[in-house]
Amino acid sequence: MNGKEIKNYGDFVNTLLDVGFSMGGGNSEGIFSVIPWNWKEIPPYETPVCWHTGNPETDPWEWRIRVLDQRKDIAYAKLFFRKSGYIAKEWAPYFLAVRRENRSFDEEYSEGTISNYAKRIYDAVIENGTLPLHGIKQLAGFGKDEKSQFDRALTELQMKMYLTMCGRQQKTSQKGMEYGWSSTVFCTTENFWGEDIFDKAAKIEKDEAIEKIRERIFMLNPHAESKKILKFIKG
Repeated sequence: MNGKEIKNYGDFVNTLLDVGFSMGGGNSEGIFSVIPWNWKEIPPYETPVCWHTGNPETDPWEWRIRVLDQRKDIAYAKLFFRKSGYIAKEWAPYFLAVRRENRSFDEEYSEGTISNYAKRIYDAVIENGTLPLHGIKQLAGFGKDEKSQFDRALTELQMKMYLTMCGRQQKTSQKGMEYGWSSTVFCTTENFWGEDIFDKAAKIEKDEAIEKIRERIFMLNPHAESKKILKFIKG
């Protein structure tokens, strides 16, 4: 199942929808990646796919945002090992059943499993619907001296599947002119997936979800280690 050769963006999307989830970079982390080589490595088969060329058809780095811009059945965020990854819509309820266990953000925050830094970020996104990275920092009141806390909290919210990436946006000057590098845009996972996915997740027991994902991982990588699998699944 993991042996399909990827020659372009279309192959990548079709394979990802077929397998269900993948690490985002060219490193499987001992689990699975649709693109199993990074920008420093030679592909294991002949393919025009090459990192950091800027070609939207053959550059995996461009596919991250292209997926978010063009599709609603694939999420991309820092999902596994605090690194980037993809989850197809079919598999989202299973990961949600594990990561959130049908609990709300407020419940987790009151239990002390969500940091105050994460709450500041989450509240800003909830209030505004979608927010670019620079907008979150500004509206949540993060100063330059809180960069590390901000980065950790934003990753925490993605790993727990409360927030997810949903596109990119450039900064705008007071005159309404766009400038600088594009900034990643975030929204809640409810906003991204829709309530039906959460209804499905609520009907799945955590242990059932773990076993379902574990079985798929072994199909993709029979040599995956049990300890790594659990960390991959639970976040």
